[in-house]
Amino acid sequence: MSDGTRDVDARKSMNDDDLQDLVAATDTGARNPAGTAGFVIAGVALLWSLFQIYIASPLPFMIAQATGLQVVLNDTQSRSIHLAFGVFLAFMAFPAFASSPRDRIPLLDWVLALAAAFCALYIFLFYRDLARRPGLPITQDIVAAGIGMLLLLEATRRALGPPLVIVAVIFLAYVFFGSSTLVPDIIRWGGASFSRAMDQMWLSTGGVFGVALGVSTAFVFLFVLFGSMLDRAGAGNFFIKLAFALLGHLRGGPAKAAVLASMMTGLISGSSIANVVTTGTFTIPLMKRVGFSSEKAGAVEVASSVNGQIMPPVMGAAAFLMVEYVGIPYIDVIRHAFLPALISYIALLYLVHLEAVRNDMPALPKRVDRSGREALLRTLIVMLSIVLIVGAIYYAITFVRWLVPAISAPVLLLSLLGAYVALIWYAAKSPELEIDDPDAEVVELPIASEVLKTGLHYLIPLFVLVWFLMVERLSPGLSAFYAVMTLIVITITQKPLKAFFRGMQSDETRRAMREGFDDLIVGMILGARNMIGIACATAAAGIIVGTVTLTGIGQVMAEFVEFLSGGNIFLILVFTAIISLVLGMGLPTTANYIVVSSLMAPVIVELGAANGVLIPLIAAHMFVFYFGIMADVTPPVGLASFAAAAVSGGDPIKTGFTAFFYSLRTVLLPFIFVFNTDLLLIDVGVAGAIWIFIKATFAMLIFAAATQGFFMARSRIWESAILLLVTFLLLRPGFFLDLVQAPYDTVPPQQVFQVVEAAPDGGEIRLEISGPDFDNPDTIVSRTMAFGLGEAGAPGEVRFEEAIGLMAMLDGERVALDEPLDLNSLAGRTLGDLDFYTDPPVQITRVEVPAERLPREIMYIPGFLLFGLVFFTQRRRGGTLFGNPQAR
Repeated sequence: MSDGTRDVDARKSMNDDDLQDLVAATDTGARNPAGTAGFVIAGVALLWSLFQIYIASPLPFMIAQATGLQVVLNDTQSRSIHLAFGVFLAFMAFPAFASSPRDRIPLLDWVLALAAAFCALYIFLFYRDLARRPGLPITQDIVAAGIGMLLLLEATRRALGPPLVIVAVIFLAYVFFGSSTLVPDIIRWGGASFSRAMDQMWLSTGGVFGVALGVSTAFVFLFVLFGSMLDRAGAGNFFIKLAFALLGHLRGGPAKAAVLASMMTGLISGSSIANVVTTGTFTIPLMKRVGFSSEKAGAVEVASSVNGQIMPPVMGAAAFLMVEYVGIPYIDVIRHAFLPALISYIALLYLVHLEAVRNDMPALPKRVDRSGREALLRTLIVMLSIVLIVGAIYYAITFVRWLVPAISAPVLLLSLLGAYVALIWYAAKSPELEIDDPDAEVVELPIASEVLKTGLHYLIPLFVLVWFLMVERLSPGLSAFYAVMTLIVITITQKPLKAFFRGMQSDETRRAMREGFDDLIVGMILGARNMIGIACATAAAGIIVGTVTLTGIGQVMAEFVEFLSGGNIFLILVFTAIISLVLGMGLPTTANYIVVSSLMAPVIVELGAANGVLIPLIAAHMFVFYFGIMADVTPPVGLASFAAAAVSGGDPIKTGFTAFFYSLRTVLLPFIFVFNTDLLLIDVGVAGAIWIFIKATFAMLIFAAATQGFFMARSRIWESAILLLVTFLLLRPGFFLDLVQAPYDTVPPQQVFQVVEAAPDGGEIRLEISGPDFDNPDTIVSRTMAFGLGEAGAPGEVRFEEAIGLMAMLDGERVALDEPLDLNSLAGRTLGDLDFYTDPPVQITRVEVPAERLPREIMYIPGFLLFGLVFFTQRRRGGTLFGNPQAR
């Protein structure tokens, strides 16, 4: 081997090591000592996984029923043990500083790990004592809580870096010093004692041990464990190979394969950085080979991987948090999130296609050459076959349950086992998938049918998960438990079964069995180590949630954003998006969502209603979540961009800006679905959902073409501008219709009760409420507010009071209002600056109801006409549907 070759190999090896260090430093912990210390870390991580499987299973209830032993843990106890595992492993697996030893654990870290675990276990060990003195902590409680808070912040700093710690410390400082004269008047509050703060943050479920940590304990761990074990079993390589087999031969194929592989990996991944490194180590060098620059190759991978965090069912663990924060079933969260995520990925595929065509990039050679018509026909047959197979499975299961209801469970279990064995037998006929070298001289694309043969059994645990979530409607935790148990069986048995079907010797079969057990243990350990950062993040984010609850800072944020925006709903959304981006910098997806949703989601809903626009709570949460995860892309922090730049060798800042440009569709979608909630499938049927999908996908493809400056040919400036206009005409037709026809009719205030009584279910009404300013009674203040009226059927006065929270009295030609009884209601918070006890009274000065007018879809006509103009103009210049870079 020549010296030059050795240098290349050394550089490559160094890069691989650096990438593994990057993933370890952000996900599993950079420290991996040998000997006793390594055994302790592995043993505790394995024990954590087993504990989580135990509490998710029916086993505790079965043992308690059979023996009478109290082995069932309540939520608070489970959270305490969960955090104890997390902080212990954080001190053991993550070194304090970059210069700290990685091959051994210093004595101080042992002490800190044990102390942190004890403080986290405090509310488990002294649960009954704390329950007997709620809100009255003794000195021992306060000391344990104070030390626990400090150690939690240090564990979070080690596992996640300083950003979340800095945010948590700022909020803690606000708790203690909020009454200082240094604090601006608008956010000043009375402050809290150390005892009161520690009781809120550590000794109750209002802070660290609150909803976020509860979701991490009950749901997130099992899904992260499921993803780690599935990847360890070989599904990660299977997904990447399948993506390249399907799309690698197209123009810009490696980039398209990166998008598809990242989407499939994102289905089960909770980390955009791990997603970047897992798929990017293979896809980025191939993208560079076909013509993408280092920065653009990294940017495509970043945009794909970060989008994985908005893809159900996991959504970077945010889906489970939304269940608790929004108060809707998990299946509804998935339904609302699915369409925007899918459309975003389709648009990204088209965007990288345009990038490849515009730069006339070559395609990787196909192993099997087929005509376009034949390829399309095969694709349609495969898709139809999938639909028919899924339908057949569903009706077969339903038939078995109807035929033998008493023994349907064991019959279906045996059927699943038989299907698994059959798929393993089928996979054993093909050689194992090898991990390709993207830097090899010749890259041979795999054939989709050959790849599919080797990994069909990986779809079984995914099927089990989706079945229990979507059809059986079990809780996410129990669904993930059954999926994990299925995956345990597959991990242990797939290798020995393949060895048996391939006719190998008995000693090789035994070795394959040992490898299966090793894969199971390693998968469980990696799953637990991947959870260290999430456990610390959800606990530390609980400090922010506890501060919001204790101080009422959420209401102050609403006033601050309203002050900046002047009540303009679009500016409210812009400022909320900017604040969400800033709050999300450097935070993992889970902590990111907790922080931005706690502070900003209520702001959107409240200010929207207070300024005449009803915004559903799920739309507000999705809005802040989308912009929170964009912080992973956006410089200067952009962690995913730095990870991609480490793989590509490009400039991380330039990679981040390019990735943000590629992610403009992800920026646009939240603004659209806030105003056009059809995209979230709110009150939309199946036929409506199909139409919305087609329309919105078409609009986002046009938007991608507009932002790329290339459609069928290179676009002129006026053509890009028209394509942008077409995008908005299709996605937000109501805005343009409002310019032609008024969206609301005005009725006399005296008829308000008749209007409310006649409104249909889910109707809406807008009221202009005027009255004297509380601080300056000579000044009359007016505010237009929107209210949902709920179910119809009640008398007008009753429905008005229930929906709006105000009592109204007809006084001649005016409708006077009493002060709201519930000061925490929307009316109570919004109208707090009015004086209800002076003259003139607070009154309704205008009532607006939705107007009967043309359907908003009428705006599609000018949209399609404008699109046709660009289409035929570029066609005359030589443009084609798939793009022609040589067109004039």
